[in-house]
Amino acid sequence: MAIVINMPRLSDTMTEGVVAKWHVKVGDNITEGSLLAEIETDKATMDFEAFPGQEGVLLHRGMDEGASAPVDTILAILGDKGEDISGLISGGNKSDPVTENIEPEKEVVSNAVIDVQEPAQVVDTPEIKSIDGRLKASPLAKSLAHEKGIDISTVTGTGEGGRIIKRDIESQQVTPSVSQVAKKSYPSSGYSDAPISQMRKTIAKRLAESKFTAPHFYLTISVDMDAAIDARKMLNSDSDVKISFNDLVIKAVSRALKKHPEVNSSWLGDVIRTNYDINVGVAVAVDDGLLVPVVKNADVKSLEVISSEVKNFSLRAKNKELQPSDWEGNTFTISNLGMFGIDQFTAIVNPPDSCILAVGGIQSIPVVKDGQVVPGNLMKLTLSCDHRVVDGAKGSAFLNSLKNFLEAPVKMML
Repeated sequence: MAIVINMPRLSDTMTEGVVAKWHVKVGDNITEGSLLAEIETDKATMDFEAFPGQEGVLLHRGMDEGASAPVDTILAILGDKGEDISGLISGGNKSDPVTENIEPEKEVVSNAVIDVQEPAQVVDTPEIKSIDGRLKASPLAKSLAHEKGIDISTVTGTGEGGRIIKRDIESQQVTPSVSQVAKKSYPSSGYSDAPISQMRKTIAKRLAESKFTAPHFYLTISVDMDAAIDARKMLNSDSDVKISFNDLVIKAVSRALKKHPEVNSSWLGDVIRTNYDINVGVAVAVDDGLLVPVVKNADVKSLEVISSEVKNFSLRAKNKELQPSDWEGNTFTISNLGMFGIDQFTAIVNPPDSCILAVGGIQSIPVVKDGQVVPGNLMKLTLSCDHRVVDGAKGSAFLNSLKNFLEAPVKMML
């Protein structure tokens, strides 16, 4: 009897998925745990394997690589060799399927996510294949190999069935060389159209709802960063984990939220939820837009732990390897464009949060201290607030507490 495998819902916001790569072809025998495909959602690209009970010959693939389909659309059909599945194909899909008749000798070139600048490009990197011709390297391993300039065909896999995984690439000794990633070039005239990615669709939908539903207002404060600069130098002089200014902001935000839980809250329609767990979302720029992984319980974590988590999130976000548990549960969000040369900006509240903090760069400018003009280092912070939840007085009190922590960093260490 035929078994239908539908497009899975791999995240809470996923409405459709893209088959980034098929790892099986029509006629292959499928067993529990077989890697079927890489599915691109609005936030990540994930391996999708056959579940218990999903066994048989692959009789049909519901779409081509690169094609998108709504959740619960037929992704694949398994059954006995030669079984008639025409009725399922014609009546089971929400959209018209593409029936695959791929010849066994035809090679399918990988278009898995390799580079954050060109996440859907076809790559010339050789693939490791098992005796049946299927890819034997995880998407993250391929991405890291491409980034480091490693010939993946020379790497021995230690994963299940000899599959090459992240640790296999990280263990390789690499001689520093010029980046393998070619710079983009653009024509001198004309235009190009690109399909809207799942991530960009979700960003457009959620932020438009936020901007046009939540009444925003904005509060800006200037912070003297001299003490923070000195504290960072001291911390980094005696630690293997290098602390960034963004890490200091995350820690200071978590301590300020502890003092002002009403800012760490959500509008839920019928109720306002005040969150006592402090889970700080950190916006990470990727090629398609933004991802917001979450540093959970940031108020009780050390700066070293926060720094390590954020670096790990950033790497995995750019390689589209984040999992749903990484981006769920935020109660407050930080967006930092200071490293891009931005002095000050405003951000759109990230639902269900009631506030988002926009962090600008540190500016070396003349300031007045004790009646004299002296060199100073100022950073501007702008808090965007949902006025349904947070009013001006509450937002201002929070910003002043945050300013105090950053201007006297020892206070946030206590």
